[in-house]
Amino acid sequence: MTQENKDILLNLLDRHRELGIASQIDYDKFYLYSIIVHSTAIEGSTVTEVEAQLLFDEGITSSKRTVVEQMMNLDLKVAYEYGREWIKRHEPITTDWLITLASKVMARTGSEYSVMGGNFSAAKGELRKLNVTAGLGGKSYMSYLKVPEKMDSFCAELNRRRSTVNPADICAVYDLSFWAHYELVTIHPWADGNGRTSRLLMNLLQMEFGVLPTKVLKEDKATYIQSLIDTREADDIEIFQNCMARQHIDHLRTDIDQYLTTISAEMVDKAKMRQKMVDKWSIKSILADKLVDILAFVADKETFTTADIVSRFGFTPTTAKRYLRQLNEFGYLEIQGGNKNRTYRVK
Repeated sequence: MTQENKDILLNLLDRHRELGIASQIDYDKFYLYSIIVHSTAIEGSTVTEVEAQLLFDEGITSSKRTVVEQMMNLDLKVAYEYGREWIKRHEPITTDWLITLASKVMARTGSEYSVMGGNFSAAKGELRKLNVTAGLGGKSYMSYLKVPEKMDSFCAELNRRRSTVNPADICAVYDLSFWAHYELVTIHPWADGNGRTSRLLMNLLQMEFGVLPTKVLKEDKATYIQSLIDTREADDIEIFQNCMARQHIDHLRTDIDQYLTTISAEMVDKAKMRQKMVDKWSIKSILADKLVDILAFVADKETFTTADIVSRFGFTPTTAKRYLRQLNEFGYLEIQGGNKNRTYRVK
């Protein structure tokens, strides 16, 4: 990527880290969910991030979405979880492993093919045995006969680059991941799932070296696809690397702006709430601070228990119960269940 993009990206990543955005509660989970939803959206899924959260966490399906769309998201979630655990071992990436990865991506939605080149299954991640083009009127990808050898060569070069990249050079890590994404999707080894698997590999390489994974938002689909076309036609990988860097920069700016806006609003709300508790119920400021912190912690939770409060704040169970009882008396919380299975929810 260009030096200008490198400088901007590094400055934003430093700011992102200073603000502690990535360490927020459940940030990793919800960021990953967002990556998954947008990756499937590029392939036609209309599942929203809220619907995906309900599907992933509660097993609740949406009547507004097709079964195939929801299965696409479930498959990709499984593939990310599998890949995240595997990449931690820093083992060589092989064609067979990429086939396994693709089989996770296409497990529920992959088709069986019977063609002149032979039979194969997309659900098993098997390499294609037919020739394909890049959409209606698009250029043809390489012959399927060349794919196995090209995959082996790609893996060898990828492993060489993985072993020589400096983990401290964050921009070099991103460039490596963008290169791998482009090369794999250009080989187009599968009949379906190439985009999702290539974006997954990109993110796994970023996770391996500890940098914030890149999202490809559905709103950026046209720019993203055009950059792939332009890179292929010009045979210049920097076109794609700079496009991805600029998208990552834009998303970081958005995340930082949204976080700062949220924090500013929360600080105002917390101040008002503390003062209300002090004035209306005549409690000490130090107690009001603790009660407001509890409310801020549980604000996005459907229900929670005393144990959740003990774990988060380090209170004794007796102290936690006392604070929760006060919040109930003040009208902020509702108690559900008896003593043995008691839960709370914000009113």
